[in-house]
Amino acid sequence: MSKPRAKSFKFRLYIADRTPNSALAMANLTALCRTYLPDRHEIEIVDVLRRPERAMADGIFMTPALVKLAPAPIVRVIGTLSRTQATLQALGLETVSA
Repeated sequence: MSKPRAKSFKFRLYIADRTPNSALAMANLTALCRTYLPDRHEIEIVDVLRRPERAMADGIFMTPALVKLAPAPIVRVIGTLSRTQATLQALGLETVSA
């Protein structure tokens, strides 16, 4: 009997170039995924300074901003993602084990 496949998570992180907050959000998201979602995540980075039309189309007016696209529901989190427990809870990941 095969092992059930774990859900795959898809994230889109909106940043503003290489600002300190953007760099911190990228590092925190990478660490969170490495710890809680190893081999079960995909991260897309959108730099709003290079692609402002994308940010506007997606309704992003503040950075850094994280959007969990999959699995549903879609969730948005604004900020550097420094408060790990609050970020996990907001994304519905508090029950995911490492």
